[in-house]
Amino acid sequence: MRFNAASNRTTFFLIRMVVLSFLIWQAFEVRCLAQGFSPGEAAQRMTVDSDFKVELVAAEPLVRQPVAIDFDDRGRLWVLQYLQYPNPAGLKRVKVDRFSRTTYDRIPEPPPTGPKGADRLTILEDTNGDGAFDKAKDFISDLNIASGFAFGYGGVFVLQTPYLLFYPDRNRDDIPDGDPEVLLKGFGMEDTSSVANSLVWGPDGWLYGTQGTNITAHIRGIEFEQGIWRYHPVSRKFELFMEGGGNMWGLDFDEFGNLLAGTNYGGYLMFHVKQGAYYEKSFAKHGELHNPFALGYFQHVLHKNFQGGHVTVGGILYQSDQFPAPYRNKYIAVDTLGHAVRWHHVLPDQSTFRSENGGVLLQANDTWFAPSDAIQGPDGAVYVADWHDQRTAHPDPDATWDRRNGRVFRISHRSAKPVRHVDPHSLSSEQLVDVLSSSNAWQVRRARRILAERRDKQVIDQLRTLSQNPDNPSLALQALWTLNTLGAFDQNRESSLLAHQDPHIRAWTIRLIGDTKQVSDENGQKLLSIAKTDTSPTVISQLASSAKRLPAKQCIALVRTLLNRSEFSIDPHIPLLTWWALERYSISSLPEVLQAFSRPGDWQNPFLREVILGRLMRRYAGEGSNASLVACARLLAAAPEKTERRRMISELDAGLKMLGRERLPGLPLGPKYGNIAAITRVEKSNQVTRLKTLPPELADQLTTIWDDKTTDPLIIRVAMRLGSKAAYDRALALATDKTCTEKTRLDMLAILQELGDSQECRDRVLKLVGGSETPTIQLAALNLLSRFADERITERLLAQYEKMDATLRSETRDILLGRADSAFAFLQEIDQGTYPPTEVTADQLRRVALHNDARLNEIVRKHWGNIRAGTPEEKLAEIRRISNDLRAGSGNLDQGKLLFEKQCATCHKLFDTGKTIGPDLTKANRQDQSFLLVSIVDPNTQIRKEYLNYVLVTVDGRVLNGLLVEETPASVTLLNAKNERTTVSREDIEELKASPVSLMPEDLLKKLTPQQVRDLFQYLQTKK
Repeated sequence: MRFNAASNRTTFFLIRMVVLSFLIWQAFEVRCLAQGFSPGEAAQRMTVDSDFKVELVAAEPLVRQPVAIDFDDRGRLWVLQYLQYPNPAGLKRVKVDRFSRTTYDRIPEPPPTGPKGADRLTILEDTNGDGAFDKAKDFISDLNIASGFAFGYGGVFVLQTPYLLFYPDRNRDDIPDGDPEVLLKGFGMEDTSSVANSLVWGPDGWLYGTQGTNITAHIRGIEFEQGIWRYHPVSRKFELFMEGGGNMWGLDFDEFGNLLAGTNYGGYLMFHVKQGAYYEKSFAKHGELHNPFALGYFQHVLHKNFQGGHVTVGGILYQSDQFPAPYRNKYIAVDTLGHAVRWHHVLPDQSTFRSENGGVLLQANDTWFAPSDAIQGPDGAVYVADWHDQRTAHPDPDATWDRRNGRVFRISHRSAKPVRHVDPHSLSSEQLVDVLSSSNAWQVRRARRILAERRDKQVIDQLRTLSQNPDNPSLALQALWTLNTLGAFDQNRESSLLAHQDPHIRAWTIRLIGDTKQVSDENGQKLLSIAKTDTSPTVISQLASSAKRLPAKQCIALVRTLLNRSEFSIDPHIPLLTWWALERYSISSLPEVLQAFSRPGDWQNPFLREVILGRLMRRYAGEGSNASLVACARLLAAAPEKTERRRMISELDAGLKMLGRERLPGLPLGPKYGNIAAITRVEKSNQVTRLKTLPPELADQLTTIWDDKTTDPLIIRVAMRLGSKAAYDRALALATDKTCTEKTRLDMLAILQELGDSQECRDRVLKLVGGSETPTIQLAALNLLSRFADERITERLLAQYEKMDATLRSETRDILLGRADSAFAFLQEIDQGTYPPTEVTADQLRRVALHNDARLNEIVRKHWGNIRAGTPEEKLAEIRRISNDLRAGSGNLDQGKLLFEKQCATCHKLFDTGKTIGPDLTKANRQDQSFLLVSIVDPNTQIRKEYLNYVLVTVDGRVLNGLLVEETPASVTLLNAKNERTTVSREDIEELKASPVSLMPEDLLKKLTPQQVRDLFQYLQTKK
């Protein structure tokens, strides 16, 4: 028994030591995984201007992965912890593309019935008054990809994609009164780094938010990708406020109510967001604007002396008096990739702004500092949320994140004194009106919002009086905004503000009238008077925006009047705003628009001529109806001079080209991965859009511009689009006439490539291939012929192939390999030894793989190996993630060599190390990082025939695989990944076939940490 007791004590001691060792190891691992800076150390490392101080106010475990922060009315800090990122809970991933856009198996139900995630909205309190938050409690847990929140109307608005939710808490006990109400449904969820975000109350009482890149929203019949949207809590209306932009995180309004949005475009800080406008975006990646007749877009605010990383988010206009005067009304934004917080000048530039770098407000000196949001607190300090992770880029959904960290820092002026917080709910409505004159925007905005919630009629007269105050325009503007949020704005009673001496009050009065989407006759005349005489670009810009929202009669009259103001024709925004207003009614009110904008004298107005008339022609031609084509004829007839007439013909051509054209949702391959992505079959359409019948008015105009002897490509192309047989014959005759200049013939071939579809066209152009034609003519002819599937084309190309130069051969191969039957005919030439296998490029072989034709695959495997159409989207997503990891730091050469010896040298040789089961990497294209990534991540995309992995099944059921290194009449020998040879008698072989799967494993890099990947690539790409 003593032996057993001693044995038990020994066992217990050993268990304790094992557990202790495990805990020590776990703590050591946690320490090693971090950069090494504790929250306190991180704060000490930060540098700020000598007049400022930075303090840590919250850290893990109270805060982890903060994506949004804000103070409630009681002065407590709320933190949205984005712990579920990047994958929503409860959904099955169906596919992922190269841009990390994920398709899920379903749309999740909203809380509380939907999948429960790890996100949480947490309340932080400072219980001992030391300025740091030491207590945390969750207002909501189990959120699932929640990215934004806002207080108001007796609860909290929460963005949980695809929903905008409202959690009521009318008794303010920090416990939701019940299940959330779904206010909106349909925000995109394909990329959780781009979901709807940044809820902020506008001065007009609407709740504004943004949606970033890579995702598509479908809300109440409105589809959009990037954009700013708004929701009204009382009327429950939803609007797309503008379309376009980058991956925008962060919205704020300046002291005059201008809306600024952050951006991820390097070299810029922000967009100046105008109502109803269209903005720049990455069109190749995210597709065209939804309105094909926008015919223009606004760009970023021009910036001078850009500093830091390309992501500028969480931007605010500093509007308080704690910071010294040089910082007030400056744009303060976090520089996520530069690990800093910067401030910037925002300077007026006609109706918009330009920005200039001001300086660094905070430099973290810590590469794990990843600021995600910035706010101005009730005390006038700036608070910054720190996501705090080694990763700062958003990779594919399989990337690992360290979810243990998160901090919040406060930046304040050293002279700042403690401020006693007053809950605005404790103030009377009259006292809240007094708060509107505060120099602290946080106090002002809360007062306005609470007044909006109360809808206290007792303060309406006071607000109306303040709004008329000519001596304090700032307070007058606040009063006007608040009057509107109370639902008390009356355009007839407030019409006197249209003559206010302050342009911002005039502009906002116009906007609030426009938001009602109707205008009284009296105010309509006042707006026309403003359009004629107001000298403020701010006012004229808003008038152009609001005109789009008014009924057609008032809109058309306003636009017509604005276009007489030539001084605004070079403004960055006003010209397009006038077009967008007119475009809205260009079809539904076509007679009225045409009557207003087709007068001969209009051509003497440079503003109207340069901005409107050409776009109007394109809009009507692109519509293609009988009435719109009659409108085209009238516009063309009104053009007074040859130069202007030709410009209108060019616009007519551009508009007719749009007929039947579908909106591009994004280019097929995108800008970065086009050379490696798995291509999809894209047949060049044989459908051409040539009108069969014309209204007499347009037919008459065609007669006036047509000349049977013309060689003008514009005239011939437009006439062909309008269905002219004479133009078709003329183009074909000129294209095949050797006496014409080469330029003329090339112009005609380009027209026929788009619009030629007759058998005669094919027959005559086919004769241009070969013979005495110049290579340039032959190349143009080949481009045209590529549109058609015709055995005679195949026969002619094969007959002429040997006589062609390298450029023509390449184009001919593209044509022949583009269709299965012609591809088989050409590959037979390779198989029979007429041409060597090196004649065909890898890209062309990828196209052959698209046909999925057994005849073709057999020849390809025989001469080149296994060739796939390209790298599938999910692999591209992994390549993108690894690319981000490679950019995040440098590698260690020695560690990389050790990793190569462990991971790669079993099959590959580099310099003097490794075996030669697979290709020798010493002379491979190792300096091309994309080539290396594809070869490692997707080894099956192209397997040379000498490295095909064969699967052998013996008669007794044994399965072997490996490279076919030796083959005799009696046996075959396979070499497996362990460098082991196995010889099998042919008598024992049941089946032997090439596998589409490489001997090289696909998930090699997934086992490595980001630093190990950098180390390995450092060695792989070294030059010895």
